[in-house]
Amino acid sequence: MLTRTKIFFRTTLLGGVIVILPAIILILAFKWLFGVVGNAIAPLTNLVVDALPMPHEYNRPVATLIVLAVIILGCFFFGLFVRTKLGLMIFNGFENSLLSKAPGYKMIKETVNHLLGKKASPFSSVALVSIYGNDTLMTAFITDRHDNGMVTVFVPTGPNPTSGFIYHLKQSQVHPVSVSVESAMRSVISCGAGSGDLVKGPVKDS
Repeated sequence: MLTRTKIFFRTTLLGGVIVILPAIILILAFKWLFGVVGNAIAPLTNLVVDALPMPHEYNRPVATLIVLAVIILGCFFFGLFVRTKLGLMIFNGFENSLLSKAPGYKMIKETVNHLLGKKASPFSSVALVSIYGNDTLMTAFITDRHDNGMVTVFVPTGPNPTSGFIYHLKQSQVHPVSVSVESAMRSVISCGAGSGDLVKGPVKDS
């Protein structure tokens, strides 16, 4: 009982870290960016604030709004730039040569893409699959169905749902369940914690 409790605590804690860590890194990165931009445009900000007829207690909020506006405009114009062939080529080269080697960059990029809905999920539904033909079932995402009755699934490795294995199985080995992709993804990130709805079904008709 104690061992099971320790495993549950460890896997749940690890799952929480996997979910929270990218958000913390994003917040720290934005804070750093805010400081860099704020220092760079400080003369312009001071000039604008001094020119506005308002009480001094509003100076800091207005300066903050100016920095945020500059960051948003900068992101917008950078987005326009990378939409061009030259801009995309330069960014891809920079990403492949430097950014992709930074620890956690891929995880942060995947997280941001999913949060913004920029990257559509390739998973159509959730299933429990019998890979080895026994009573052991694995959490899987159905990615494709074929005319010959075979089903292609992706079995993720927790707690990182972006890595895993691709299997091509017979329909009899695939048991679709009435659980959303998001719920199943949270279960994978939590190393199986919160899988109650997943394992109790109900199983859908294939």
